[in-house]
Amino acid sequence: MTATEPPGPLVRLTWAQPEDLLGHELRQADEDGRDAGPVLREWLAAGGRPAPTRAGASAEPAPPELRALATRLLGELDALPAPSTADEPSTWPGIRASWPAPPAPARDVAAGLRERLEAAWVGRAAGCVLGKPVEKLPLDGIRALARATGNWPLSDWFTARGVPAELLAAHPWNRRSAATSLAENIDGAPEDDDLNHPLLGLLLLQRHGKGFTTADLGRLWLDELPAGRTFTAERIAYRNLLQGLEPPLTARHHNPFREWIGALIRADVHGWTNPGDPAAAAAQVHRDAVLTHTANGVHAALFVAAALAEAAGGRADVHGALRAGLAVVPPRSRLAEAVRFGIRTASDEADFDRVVDRLHDCYGHYHWVHALPNTALLAAALTHADGDFTHSVCRAVSGGWDTDSNGATAGSLAGLLAGSPGRIPDRWTAPLKNRLSTGVPGFDGIGFDALAHLTAQEAARS
Repeated sequence: MTATEPPGPLVRLTWAQPEDLLGHELRQADEDGRDAGPVLREWLAAGGRPAPTRAGASAEPAPPELRALATRLLGELDALPAPSTADEPSTWPGIRASWPAPPAPARDVAAGLRERLEAAWVGRAAGCVLGKPVEKLPLDGIRALARATGNWPLSDWFTARGVPAELLAAHPWNRRSAATSLAENIDGAPEDDDLNHPLLGLLLLQRHGKGFTTADLGRLWLDELPAGRTFTAERIAYRNLLQGLEPPLTARHHNPFREWIGALIRADVHGWTNPGDPAAAAAQVHRDAVLTHTANGVHAALFVAAALAEAAGGRADVHGALRAGLAVVPPRSRLAEAVRFGIRTASDEADFDRVVDRLHDCYGHYHWVHALPNTALLAAALTHADGDFTHSVCRAVSGGWDTDSNGATAGSLAGLLAGSPGRIPDRWTAPLKNRLSTGVPGFDGIGFDALAHLTAQEAARS
């Protein structure tokens, strides 16, 4: 390229541009009670724009002077104290002190564990694949696509067969998911971050055991996880690691996604490997979560890990598992209230569409990847399904927001409750062909039976 030749297209890295991060941090400040008014006024006066509603980057890059301003203002917002901190602690001592009493571990939980874990892996994959085609779509689009094929209330895979072309044009399937995740195309479980992260969690335990540190996880990511396969809070934490920051600052520095869903989707392995011991699962997942998240982002991971640990013990029903999950969440946090609201709403309403409408009325102002709406929906879906596998994954996906993540977590817990993969309906297991595709080293093409064996080994390690 000569000195006079114009540059080529810019690299627009999603979930990382300062001008986009600032808009999301302004929303986060409003949620956690910081006074961001002066920053907002300065940003708007300079020509700054709100954060993208659904995409990872704004359509056009900001000019250099606006990007520099965004970087400075992010630092100012980071320095503002949040009034919610007392009720929403991020540190383990603060979280632990908020519990009225620690959940007691169960005894003699080894019988049938490997089968339960296989069902959990299969269930997680099935729920993830079910939700992939409609991720990012609005609720009315999800409902319209399913109704067009007679699949509402949702009870089976999404399909493009019979969907009018104009409806597909209005609500296109998410990214490349149609080729791997519609009923007519499923051929094994395709790669997805909701499946990669449990594999990385298993790899973490294999290398470092249950006593791993947060720094161990950071080093594992740098060694085995390409930066381009991270999103939202994980991408910011990865960047912070490369800049030499140490945990837990990796979760806080210029990271407006620190209360989103990323830590929750990494929670499963920590619950699976502490069967019958929700408190131990919570302590373990906390060391994972604080690499990338704070407050409610951490609390969502605690909730899921503890609920899964209770279910992995083999003696709880879904309601007992949810109670165990809620017991490790700071009770005055927004996450705890979201879980309670989800459970209460699902208990009050016979029609799950009405449950979802009430959740969207209450939490629709949050970003679709935020932990609060998604955890509330997850709790509601599992409560309403009452342990049934199909109802669990379908209700979680049909509620919208982060559909593949919610379907995956619901499938994980419902799989544990089913007790073995043979008790999950064949229409969910057969297309997956006991095969998982992934870029995580050493796991591509692995079967769920092999993953269950490896997970059970880590559960047995002290």
